[in-house]
Amino acid sequence: MAILGVLALLVFGEQKLPGIMRQAGRVMREVQNTSQSFIREMERAADTQERPREEPLLVEDATPAEETPSEETPSEETPSDHPQ
Repeated sequence: MAILGVLALLVFGEQKLPGIMRQAGRVMREVQNTSQSFIREMERAADTQERPREEPLLVEDATPAEETPSEETPSEETPSDHPQ
C-alpha cells in the first residue's frame, strides 16, 4: 500500500492527489450502495417467489365440523322469547 501511495503521489502530484482520493471514495461508496441495493432486491425477489409455492388452506378444511352452527339454534326470534 505504501508503494502505491508513493507512486500515486509521484504520478498525480501533491495538489491533485487529495481530489483524486475524494473522487475514489465517492466511487467506492456508490459501488457499495449499488451492491447492497442489488442484494436486497434479489433477496426480496427470492422471498416473493417462495411464497406462492405454499398450498393455501381450503375454506372447507379451515372450519372443523364441531364449530359449525347446529340446527337447534333458532335463527329468528320467536314472539314467546320476549314478553311484552
